[in-house]
Amino acid sequence: MKTELKHINLSYQTNSGKECNIPLSYQTFGKELFSAPVILINHALTGNSNVSGTNGWWKQLVGDGQVVDTNVYTVLCFNIPGNGYDDFLIEEYEEFTPSDIAGIFLKGLELLNIKSLYAIIGGSLGGGIGWEMLVKRPELAEVFIPIACDFRTHDWLHAQCMVQKFLLNGNDAPLQKARIHAMLCYRTPQSLNDRFQNKYNTTKNKLESEDWLEYHGKALNERFSLKSYQLMNHLLMNINAEEERLENIQARMHLISVDTDLFFPASEIRMCFEKLKGKKKNVSYHEITSVHGHDAFLMEYKQLNNIIKTILLQKETEQLQETCNKAKQ
Repeated sequence: MKTELKHINLSYQTNSGKECNIPLSYQTFGKELFSAPVILINHALTGNSNVSGTNGWWKQLVGDGQVVDTNVYTVLCFNIPGNGYDDFLIEEYEEFTPSDIAGIFLKGLELLNIKSLYAIIGGSLGGGIGWEMLVKRPELAEVFIPIACDFRTHDWLHAQCMVQKFLLNGNDAPLQKARIHAMLCYRTPQSLNDRFQNKYNTTKNKLESEDWLEYHGKALNERFSLKSYQLMNHLLMNINAEEERLENIQARMHLISVDTDLFFPASEIRMCFEKLKGKKKNVSYHEITSVHGHDAFLMEYKQLNNIIKTILLQKETEQLQETCNKAKQ
């Protein structure tokens, strides 16, 4: 399994007109390129290209014998330029939008000579970038699986990102404070209340819930830079795939929501599904049931795996039937 970090040096002009040189980094897992169907996975806000293997952040989904089986597929994942995983940072991060990141990923595919994808799978911000990619290239993928995300940032999420921006622009532990606030949006009141039940840590003289939040703030500060987090929050704040062009997407679309998601509410994703199904036949809706909110797509692996397994098997069954029909002709 290939896990080394590779780079594509490319030039790109942002939608705002800024010319820049991007060292786009990526990793591949599983089968060699051009020897198997390619699945592109777009990482979430604090994720990276390392989706599989011992330290892979989505190893419960992607790997040898997993639902996204690296014995069957070539799995490709780009790093969002500026996420810091490859030590590349973007100072003028507000010059970039999710549409720009989609454009950079498309250029990366072009330079890798990948003309089509079997599937695009993305969670949260990664799914939003997937929407933006397919609006630009409707024929790019056969299957699209956006998880816990919508094609645009709605008002509630925009407001939460605005609070994040205020905190990140502060002078006193900005990243830690922003992360603590974000954790309260990634989870739900029931998730925290059920877990901690007002238990008090007498050694640390604080609630265990408070200690948990402080831990997450410090942990992110140790592995993520302020500039990277500012960029990623800015991107999450500005997902805006053109709605009138969604129906042009040729991929079979499987929208997956979380019933308790506070960031991308299931009601908004269902609304998107209802609009699309009136215009397209190849769109379906799936819902994860969880007390954990937005983070359920990183926690409820049994449900998520079952959903994606069904989606991939459906496509494989259709292809087998098509092969059989051709053989009969």
